[in-house]
Amino acid sequence: MEPRRDEQTMTAQQEDQRSAPPADLARKASRGTLVTAGGLWGRALLQTGSTVVLARLLDPTDFGLLAMITAIVGVADLLRDFGLTAALIQTRTMTTALWSSALWLSVVLGTVLAVAVAAAAPLIALLYGEPQLVLLTIVIAPTLLINGIAMPMQAKLQRELRFTTLAHIDVGSMLVGVALSIGAAVLGWGVWSLVLLAGAGQVYRLVALWLSARPRFGPPRISRAVLPLVSTGGSVFGVQLLNYAARNLDNVVIGHQLGPQELGYYSRAYALFLLPLQQLNGPLGRVALPVLSTLRDEPERFRSYIRGAVLMIGYLTIPAYAVAAAVSGPLIALLLGPGWQPAGLVFSLLAVAGVVQAVGSVQGWLYLTLERAHRQLIYYAITRPLVIAGFFFGVWWGGIAGVALVYSLTTLVLAVPGFWFAIRGTFVRGTDIVGPLARPALAALPAFGAAFLALQFVDGPAVLELLAGCGAGLVPLALVCLIPAYRRDLRRIVGFVALVRRRSAPASTPTPEGAEA
Repeated sequence: MEPRRDEQTMTAQQEDQRSAPPADLARKASRGTLVTAGGLWGRALLQTGSTVVLARLLDPTDFGLLAMITAIVGVADLLRDFGLTAALIQTRTMTTALWSSALWLSVVLGTVLAVAVAAAAPLIALLYGEPQLVLLTIVIAPTLLINGIAMPMQAKLQRELRFTTLAHIDVGSMLVGVALSIGAAVLGWGVWSLVLLAGAGQVYRLVALWLSARPRFGPPRISRAVLPLVSTGGSVFGVQLLNYAARNLDNVVIGHQLGPQELGYYSRAYALFLLPLQQLNGPLGRVALPVLSTLRDEPERFRSYIRGAVLMIGYLTIPAYAVAAAVSGPLIALLLGPGWQPAGLVFSLLAVAGVVQAVGSVQGWLYLTLERAHRQLIYYAITRPLVIAGFFFGVWWGGIAGVALVYSLTTLVLAVPGFWFAIRGTFVRGTDIVGPLARPALAALPAFGAAFLALQFVDGPAVLELLAGCGAGLVPLALVCLIPAYRRDLRRIVGFVALVRRRSAPASTPTPEGAEA
């Protein structure tokens, strides 16, 4: 039975009110960042633990087979989303009709793409010359429908700034997937235990989101109200598709040219390289999009938030990747065990790309929250084919190490023009990006050198080498804290964290630079 008109009007008013900026936005933003970070860090610990265990129970070929499928199925998942998640988060108002239409549109896209991927399973197997990929692809295909149902509910919780709920769901879904996959691997399920890792977690996520968001689908109808979202989402989708290709076609190229074992080495190194990015960019991005969308008409507060986010990203990623690159050998040996040595060099070479991607996420925030998604699509259409071309050159020139090196160098070269194009014509300045990064970049150089030199004088178990290298790398980082400029940066970061303890943060109350939202 359809809801009465007065109920629809009331629901629409409630949704519109949720779109208004909260009075204590600064506290909600800072708390949301830390809560989300805690959830994703918990998820990262579980993911790292599963990698350590599964790498010893499974063969590199098992990881390579799954990477072959996910590289292609991921494209279908982008088609399924079509940029609607970002469009739902940044839209200024949310009515009942718009919400219901977005739900039904997402379900339709998920169903169509799931059927299409299952039908394409023989072609995917033919591409790689691996017949067993047919059944694997058919089993994985329904996850597209699961994600299609879950996507609008996650966007709704983000709009309502319910970050604690999302953090619990993140950790719970990973815990379910890890527990079942390790059990399956112990029983000898091989690559199917990796399929279970993703599938079980997604089913849990769908159920938890449903219970939290309590969606009201309404009659099966997609109204014209959803067209503005589709327009914005189309540009976002184009950007996501190009970006996905630039970050995942390396798996297709390596799998096709070098086979599942080499892809297994590369995919595990890439997964470990992504962990710091996911744990930092995930919480910051999830909070930044709704917060910056409310600040787009307040330039100074917007710029202050950007400076604070870049400052935090710089200090948490540049020194960390520098030290990790220096100790990649014992790090990979400790995490993945014997027989994974080729992944160590790949991990080191990807470190530069890690820093660029971490800082580069801010570009996406600027394009989306300043409503310039079409401009981002133009830039990506020009630059991402260059990155993809590098995969073919890299695999021809130096195998998996060549792909990692060329990828890092290409992303580094494109970083400066990328930010110039993103901020051109806006109130954001280049100093808002470059300024916060200068000091952490300078501190990272001696940290890398100290960690690398320490390994030259230590020869022992992997854990001893790792401790020696990390300990040596931390010494220069501790020494720079004696410099007043570095101490000021740390106080700004601490000021951001201190907002969490405040019961409220009225708009007239000053906040530390970089922490204001």
